[in-house]
Amino acid sequence: MAFSFYMPDIGEGVVEGEIVAWKVKEGDRVKLDQPLVEVMTDKATVELPSPRAGRIAKIHYRDGQICPVGQILVVIDDDAAASAPSLHAAPAPHAAPAPHTAPATRAAPAAAHAAPTAHAAPAAPAAPARATSGGGSIQVVDVTAARPRVLATPATRRLARQLGVELGAVPPTGQHGRVTTQDVRGFQANGGGALQGGPAGKPVAPYAPIAIARGGDEERIPLRGIRKKIAEAMSRSVHTAAHFTYVEEIDMTELVAVRERAKARAAERGVKLNYLPFIVKAVVSGLKKWPQLNASLDEATQELVRKKYYHIGIAAQGPHGLAVSVVREADKRSIFDISREIDRLGEAVKAGTATRDDLTGSTFTISSLGKLGGVLATPIINFPEVAIIGVHKIEERPAVRGGQIVARHLMNLSISVDHRLADGWDGAMFLQDVKALLEDPTTMFMEMV
Repeated sequence: MAFSFYMPDIGEGVVEGEIVAWKVKEGDRVKLDQPLVEVMTDKATVELPSPRAGRIAKIHYRDGQICPVGQILVVIDDDAAASAPSLHAAPAPHAAPAPHTAPATRAAPAAAHAAPTAHAAPAAPAAPARATSGGGSIQVVDVTAARPRVLATPATRRLARQLGVELGAVPPTGQHGRVTTQDVRGFQANGGGALQGGPAGKPVAPYAPIAIARGGDEERIPLRGIRKKIAEAMSRSVHTAAHFTYVEEIDMTELVAVRERAKARAAERGVKLNYLPFIVKAVVSGLKKWPQLNASLDEATQELVRKKYYHIGIAAQGPHGLAVSVVREADKRSIFDISREIDRLGEAVKAGTATRDDLTGSTFTISSLGKLGGVLATPIINFPEVAIIGVHKIEERPAVRGGQIVARHLMNLSISVDHRLADGWDGAMFLQDVKALLEDPTTMFMEMV
């Protein structure tokens, strides 16, 4: 018997997922809970297990395609004769359709095997289809048939609410019929009317995409997966926040000595101690004094949300691109504990096993390239946060102390702040407080809780 596995609701605000890689192919036999596919959302990359044993009959979405929540992802022939006793069992967590949604008939066999289209209209509600085996029956429900689903990211939905735009009325120009933020802004700028000028009545995007002509020996790589998500996140941040950057030089000489003395004790506890945990603690202390930087803008309600918890994001290069892992409740952790957590998160990112909680929910981000940190950078704010710090390399340079030129371990810190939500004074004073704590570690330890 054919069993339709629908794209599950992976997390709050997630309406679609990009297929990263299938672990199986059509015709393969799978076991219960065997990994089927890697799916990437705005939040994280997750691995979906098979909800039952059987044979892969049909894969509806291929690598690189976008599958909306509630659409059929894969059809599994679960060998009805062998599995008849399980027909009355509770449905698998990822396969259960929403109970409140009106049922609809399964698509006809020809339609079921057709490739998904970008603007396919939802089927009209009809009587539920039942498949019978022995004395029992199972119900196959199309959870998307009761109402049309608008494809849009959470940020686009928030923008539509903020501008008072009915999202379902906006002509989509994005891939697979997705409504983009540019669509919403263009729709609102045109007085709520459809954008004009497209061929055959199709809407025109607010700006025309640039085509790069072929010019010789070159390689073309599809923009998808992690790289695409990074591009979308950076573009959203740059076009939303009003960035300004402030830079300060930090004399790390005293902290270099403290770390050197603490390395042996850290090693006894299995901790490889670097400077990042100290910076995390200094940042948390500064955020407590300048709470407007540990905040986010709720665009739907137009409220600045100051957060009294401190989940520090660590932006670093992973094997698949930039990743922001999150040290939760950093204010309640010791230097050694923060170091362990940063190492754990780094290993999880490299192995591809980082969970949604590992990669979401940060309130403030530290961007560090370690020894490759360079002299200066202007980091892009991790939307929807208010600020981000860039950590640059520590190197021995000449400095004037007491009228003498001496060698000191110097480092630059840069901070980018959303000028809509915080003033230049706030960012500068925050960084001065972080500087004071790093230059005199004794005061840092006094401020720890």
